[in-house]
Amino acid sequence: MQNPRLAGRYAKSLIDLAVEKNQLEAVHSDMLLLKAITRSNADVVALLRSPVIKADKKVKILGAILDGKISAITSGFIRLLTVKGREGILDEIAAAFEEQYNVLKNITRVKLTTATPLESGLLALIREKVETSAGRKVEIETSVNPDIIGGFVLETGNELFDASILRDLKDIKKQFLKNIYIPEIR
Repeated sequence: MQNPRLAGRYAKSLIDLAVEKNQLEAVHSDMLLLKAITRSNADVVALLRSPVIKADKKVKILGAILDGKISAITSGFIRLLTVKGREGILDEIAAAFEEQYNVLKNITRVKLTTATPLESGLLALIREKVETSAGRKVEIETSVNPDIIGGFVLETGNELFDASILRDLKDIKKQFLKNIYIPEIR
């Protein structure tokens, strides 16, 4: 993030407005859409950050892309950002909005890495167990990394639970490198 404090302030303002207008869920889905667009399309990010393209052109282009897909609050917010010259941090604002939304709704984001893709039933069971232990709603982001061989790695905030075969093999390797059964000669 280039300017997380500024993005956080704009996101907070948008959340406050959405809560006041009772449209928090609609604005949240709009921010998820914007986040997806900015992550998948480098041309949109280049357009937003371009100092050469004038604000009115950016508003028209963004309107053509997003017309009918976002709420009036989000549309007005994007127009305001563009007029103020802050459209270059729209992707940062969308990310900050999602973080603040999760705090407001008491949702914890968790990253689950497995060696193979999980079945939906097993994923639901893991979600239930994590929600029970965390005492709050959990949003799970899954990824596949065949290098861990088996098991899983669960990351949440600044905590890491590594129950992978790769970690077990590394632990065994450490034990063999420092054999506790052979006394060290000093």
